[in-house]
Amino acid sequence: MSFNDPLGDMLTRIRNAQMRGKSTVRTPASRLREWVLDVLEREGYIRGYEKVQDERGLPELEIALKYADGEPAIREIKRVSKPGRRVYAGVAELPQVRQGLGVAIVSTPKGVMSDAQARAANVGGEVLCTIF
Repeated sequence: MSFNDPLGDMLTRIRNAQMRGKSTVRTPASRLREWVLDVLEREGYIRGYEKVQDERGLPELEIALKYADGEPAIREIKRVSKPGRRVYAGVAELPQVRQGLGVAIVSTPKGVMSDAQARAANVGGEVLCTIF
C-alpha cells in the first residue's frame, strides 16, 4: 500500500482510534513519524510508542493513546503542511494554537520540535501539524 501523505495517514489513524476509544493504534514506521511521536509524547498528548513488527515482519509503531476521565487527550489534530501545499514559517510567524494552549509541530534544521521549542531555539521551518 502506498501513501501520498504518510504523516497525514498517521494523524488520521490516531484521530479515528481515539474516536473509537482504542487504547493503542498501529501505523507503519518511519523516522519522521517517530520524531513527531517524540514531540507528542514530550508534550503529554500520548502515553508513548514502541517499534514492533507486523505479521509480515515489517516495522510498525504501536502508539499508546492517552485519555483523561474517558476523554481523549487530543481534542483536535490537523495536518497543516501537505504534499500539495507546503507551509513554512519563520520564527516570528510560527503559529500559536489556541492562544498557546495547543502545540504546533515544526520541522526545523535543528530537528522536529514544538513551536515553543522552535521559538526558544530561534528557528523556523515547515509547520507539519497542530494539536489541541
